[in-house]
Amino acid sequence: MDERMKQFVENGDINAFYQLIIEDVKLLEHIDELPFADTPLHIAASTGQITFAVEMMGLKPLFAHKLNQNGFSPIHLTLQNGHIELVRQLLQIDGDLVHVKGREHLTPLHYIVESGKHLDLLEELLLICPDSIVDVTGRNKTALHIALKYNRLDVFNFLVTLESKDETSLIYITQAMRHLLAWGYKFVNVNHKNLEDETTWDMLRRAKAKSGYAMLC
Repeated sequence: MDERMKQFVENGDINAFYQLIIEDVKLLEHIDELPFADTPLHIAASTGQITFAVEMMGLKPLFAHKLNQNGFSPIHLTLQNGHIELVRQLLQIDGDLVHVKGREHLTPLHYIVESGKHLDLLEELLLICPDSIVDVTGRNKTALHIALKYNRLDVFNFLVTLESKDETSLIYITQAMRHLLAWGYKFVNVNHKNLEDETTWDMLRRAKAKSGYAMLC
C-alpha cells in the first residue's frame, strides 16, 4: 500500500485521502482487485479511526468482507484492537458482518467466546443475527463448543439463555445443541464447575431441556 495512503488513514485525514482518489480515480478498484489486502478500511479498523471507517463503508462496503493477508476482516481487527465503539458502528451499517469468517473460519462471535474479551458484545451480536449461534468454524464447531472447550461455562449459560427467549432464537439454539451433542462429550471436562457450582454436565442437561432438544430428537 502507498505509504501516503497508510499515513492518511492512520491519521483519519479524509480530505487528504480524497486527494489521492483525485490523482487516481481507480485507486479503490485497484485495491479491490487483490484477493487479500489490507484495505484502507482494515487500517482504519486497526487504528480505531471511526469517522474514516464509516466514510470508507460508504465508498467501498465490500471491503468490510475482504480478508487481509493474515486472514482477518476489518471487524476482526477492530475486535482484536479493542475498538468496541467502531465494532458497533460497523454492525449498524452492515449487520451481516456478524457472519464474516476470518482465519480458521472464526466469526466475531467465535472470536469473542474463544478470547473471553468484550463479552458485553455477545448479546448485541446475537440480537442482530440470532442465527450466528449455528455458524461453525473450520473445525466444525459452534460458539457453544468453544465456550465449553475453554471452560467458559457462564458464557455457555448466557448463550443458551439468551437464545431461548423467543421462538425464532429457540430454533437456532436447538440446531446448535443438536450439533453440539452430536460431538459427544469427549472434547470437554463435564465435571468442571461454574460460579454457581453447576458442572458442565448439569448445564448441558438444562440447556437440552430449555431448547426442547429432547422433544426434537
